[in-house]
Amino acid sequence: MGQEVDKERFSEADYTRFGERLTEQLAELRELLDRPDFGAGPTTIGAELELFLIDERGRPLPLNAEVLKLLGDERLTVELGRYNVEANLTPLPLEGRPFEELAAETQVLTTAVDGAVGALGGGGAVPIGILPTLGTGDFTQAAISDEARYRALGRGMRRLRLEPFIVRIDELELEVQDVILEAANTSWQVHLRTPLSSFARTYNGAQLAIGPVLAACGNSPFFLGRRLWEETRIALFEEAADDRDVGRRFRRDGRVTFGSDWVREGPYELFERCVRDYEPIIPALSPGSSGGELAELRLHMGTVWQWNRPVYDPADGGHLRIEFRALPAGPTCADMAANTAFLLGLTLALAERDLTGLPFGDAYQNFYRAAMGGLQAKLTWEGREVLAADLVLSLLPEARAALLKAGVQPSDADLEIIAQRVRLGRTGAAWQREAMAELDGDTEAMVRLYHENALIGFPVHMWR
Repeated sequence: MGQEVDKERFSEADYTRFGERLTEQLAELRELLDRPDFGAGPTTIGAELELFLIDERGRPLPLNAEVLKLLGDERLTVELGRYNVEANLTPLPLEGRPFEELAAETQVLTTAVDGAVGALGGGGAVPIGILPTLGTGDFTQAAISDEARYRALGRGMRRLRLEPFIVRIDELELEVQDVILEAANTSWQVHLRTPLSSFARTYNGAQLAIGPVLAACGNSPFFLGRRLWEETRIALFEEAADDRDVGRRFRRDGRVTFGSDWVREGPYELFERCVRDYEPIIPALSPGSSGGELAELRLHMGTVWQWNRPVYDPADGGHLRIEFRALPAGPTCADMAANTAFLLGLTLALAERDLTGLPFGDAYQNFYRAAMGGLQAKLTWEGREVLAADLVLSLLPEARAALLKAGVQPSDADLEIIAQRVRLGRTGAAWQREAMAELDGDTEAMVRLYHENALIGFPVHMWR
């Protein structure tokens, strides 16, 4: 969805031609993947951070276009909600001190956005999974950023789903007419450039790793005044972007999905499945032939939000990445860098194994149990049910060893932030609950205190 779209209305002929191009580009992708030198290059990582803009009270502030104009930084872009900004971090090699560098650049960009909001008369910017001060009045069409791609997204989704979007999470039930509820979720999305030869094993490793990692990273326990999941964002995004009409569920999985099986052959099967199972929602046609760009295929993949998503990038002659989409934004830059280190280290460690003999249902259930219960969730690992907190601590040495093997410097692979967070039970979600209790449920005061702590930069387990 980061690609530019120059119009918002499309004809049925556009949809037909777009579908034809998807078929053509799948065939082209298969040919590219058959090249002996495809994807050659160093292992690199990157990240995208979505931020909430808040006013001085701690409420969402719809000024993203004004913030970007003031800063003029090409690494920043608007997101779906006018109170969201996305920062695109500079890709860097996995070898060396990547997480230290990632944290430093994230701190610079977050501080810059925070300062710009202050200069415009607001309160600042916060990295948080779901902003607790959001209200139903923040989910109108007026809250959508003034971009053709977002208007096209809304029209495309309503073309498939004629009914309102209905969210049901525990006791919460909410109905809206547009995709604006997606803007309630802000994430820390990590990219890992992955060689073709190890793509299937690495992707499967990511699917198994994300459960215990997410359990240690919860940061969105509140929505619309209700305490819900440790990572309410997971359920909210799945339901807010579900293009299936209630009366005609034409596929098992929604538009946001964990998936339903291991990758058994390679990346092509993931791309093919997305083309086969998901109708286009933004059929923007590129001029001329593909020439390795695969523009339509990349745009289509950007509108199927798998929690771990395969990415084809035409740069450097074409290469593959895995985009890890399940981690929440925040609480601090140090926490997000540590989350990244743990996730990538555990993924690489698990990629050394053939996971296809394990029940995929274990990975699937672990993901949702972790989102619901965080460190107190019961997860299944190697056939045993284990408390998530205990499992995370037992996996840290394995993740660290994999990072060292990949060339990460020992000082950047210690994972001590994760260990301390788990031992103290102090995730972002836990801190929010504690603060809300101490502040007698004053959500605005809690957000202001969160904002103050997040900008200091100390990991969440050290917050007051």
